Amino acid sequence: MTRSLTMDDLVFAGIALAAGILAAFLLRMLLRWLGGHAERTNWRGDDVLVDALRMIAPWAAVAAGAASAAAALPLTRTVQHNVNQTLTIMVIFAATVSAARVVAGLVRSVTQSRSGVAGSATIFTNITRILVLAIGFLVGLQTLGISIAPLLTALGVGGLAVALALQDTLANLFAGIHILASKTVQPGDYIRLSSGEEGYVEDINWRQTTVRELSNNLVVIPNGQLAKTNMTNFMRPEQQLTILVQAGVSYDSDLEEVEAVTKEVVTEVMTEITGAVPEHEPAVRFHTFGDSRIGFTVILGVGEFSDQYRIKHEFIKRLHRRYRQEGIRIPSPARTVALQQGAALIPQQRGAESAPDDMTTTRPI
Repeated sequence: MTRSLTMDDLVFAGIALAAGILAAFLLRMLLRWLGGHAERTNWRGDDVLVDALRMIAPWAAVAAGAASAAAALPLTRTVQHNVNQTLTIMVIFAATVSAARVVAGLVRSVTQSRSGVAGSATIFTNITRILVLAIGFLVGLQTLGISIAPLLTALGVGGLAVALALQDTLANLFAGIHILASKTVQPGDYIRLSSGEEGYVEDINWRQTTVRELSNNLVVIPNGQLAKTNMTNFMRPEQQLTILVQAGVSYDSDLEEVEAVTKEVVTEVMTEITGAVPEHEPAVRFHTFGDSRIGFTVILGVGEFSDQYRIKHEFIKRLHRRYRQEGIRIPSPARTVALQQGAALIPQQRGAESAPDDMTTTRPI
């Protein structure tokens, strides 16, 4: 100490420290008030900024008060330097965490606001957060007087060994980045893989893609496997799609009447059932002279993949009821079966027995 500690020094130090704590409390109250106003805006970026400032601003105020208190005390140069360095590291740590929150929050806000970008994909958010934290860590080391050049060299050399040991992990990481960058799959899409798995994409992170099946089960697929497999995306290039329903009528039906009645039912379903496409133009296409009926295909429009089951259900019910009202018959296949009656005969008796009778029976199937 360069001089003796006096009561005035303690009073000034206490006032400075108390002022810093009071400023931190007031800043926290102010930022909470601003956060309430930010929640009522449409832009989510202001929520992210206020949330980040809610951490850095109070800590900065406390650090400033502590630095002022240390300056008021008669400390040696070494102690003063250590105190200032500790407070600086504390502020750098708080600023790094806040910056990581801001950057990650802004990335998440941008991805959620654009349909062409992965709305809930955590891979971009995690990568940006790790990069910001790594930069803050290096800045902290440099502030402590530790040279980061040898550390970067060691990390470069060690990175080769790590890359060789984590080939599968890195393959999944870069496969996930490639999938998101190419926009072939995004969270919310309904996909079907050649291996049979299908469902809605819930998330794409640094290692795996999570798919939720219609049964509400989760299927976890490594990104590398997803990038190599054949896949059908039912949401691209657009969410609406068409489905085909096969039907048939008897040969004595008036096909013009059948087509007109079927189109009326299609129009009714498209306008009344949730998930259908009201502007869809009804389409009926006859295509087969079958064994017992004339087959045709009805083309329906649905808003998205899972709506097809409800629309098919309602269409078949209404079409069947309407056909019955109009007297249009939907035949069931029939097969003619020939049965031969007779008893098994031994050679000595075969000549004495009468010839077997033939009986033909027709059964519907």
